[in-house]
Amino acid sequence: MALITYLTKIQFEVGAASLLGAELRDLGVRTPMIVADKGIVAAGLVERVLSAGGLPADTVVFDGTPENPTEAAVNAALALYHEHGCDSLVAIGGGSPIDLAKAVSLLATHAGPLEQYAAILGGIPKITANKPPLIAIPTTAGTGSEVGRAALVTLDDGRKLGFISPHMIPSVAICDPELTVGLPAALTAATGMDAVTHCIETYLSPRYNPPAEAIALDGLARAMRWIRRATEKGDDITARSEMMMAALQGGMTFQKGLGAVHSLSHPLGGLKSVRLHHGTINAILLPAVLRYNAPSAEEKYRALAGAMGLEAGADLAAAITALNRDLAMPTTLSEMNVPRDCFGLVAEGAERDHSTATNPRPAVAADFMKLLEEAY
Repeated sequence: MALITYLTKIQFEVGAASLLGAELRDLGVRTPMIVADKGIVAAGLVERVLSAGGLPADTVVFDGTPENPTEAAVNAALALYHEHGCDSLVAIGGGSPIDLAKAVSLLATHAGPLEQYAAILGGIPKITANKPPLIAIPTTAGTGSEVGRAALVTLDDGRKLGFISPHMIPSVAICDPELTVGLPAALTAATGMDAVTHCIETYLSPRYNPPAEAIALDGLARAMRWIRRATEKGDDITARSEMMMAALQGGMTFQKGLGAVHSLSHPLGGLKSVRLHHGTINAILLPAVLRYNAPSAEEKYRALAGAMGLEAGADLAAAITALNRDLAMPTTLSEMNVPRDCFGLVAEGAERDHSTATNPRPAVAADFMKLLEEAY
């Protein structure tokens, strides 16, 4: 097995799911609760992980994670956690189950309501290390949430907020590329574009962190080389491994902060009138944001072009648009049935979003309105 210790403990290799039982024992816990969603359970992945990791088949499972984690789902999972006297969590799935498990681990030991811990509401210093252990086992290659310090949760009032702290990073990440082999092509593409966006946005963040920038460029290079292959040939374990590493690297660089793509995708993901996949929305927004940020990051754009396998001076936005088309991804918000009458509220939410502070070019609501129109 390949043991990586960077931000947290990472077990990365084909077959790594077999280490789950040993990792729980190392953490000194006995009664974990599995957090997943109904699709992950139906696909047999929870049963597969439990069997590989040596856990009993009757381990407590919460499978009510929605596509975008909600405060109501967090509270339901928390009630189940306490009902069964659990002492730890294992998240199996994409970013949604992992983020939901992070929020449950927070409220397991921190008094509610959840809202008070949101980053934009001054909640970061309120989050302490007094939290139950969490092991994250991704079944997609995109979000990087398995090593991320944030959980994105839509509150009961519709606001999608970030809960950010080094203490939110999972105790262990178990990254087994075999668990992504059955992922459909459309989800492979969408989650892969999430990883691409993470690497690009964190690299462009103005915060000073050269190690993170090097990781972001390497992750981007891997993703650009392998995303088409992983989408077209889903049983190619090399392509799956490379995309899982690219996603992991995107998550490792969250320390630098994200940018305007995420500023917009967060409030868009909180809309109740339409269900939007986070990675797909990022892919649609990325070209417009790349055009917007270009005047503020010329030198970094040359480095991005190199990592993407393009010539210096290449049009990065055009390259991403072409990649989206190659992957049969939607290319406009209108294709996703996003209602135009929500743009005002989304733009205002984007201006307040925690990712806006690290966009390389300052942006206010009027700028976000133009970006939404351009992506429409």
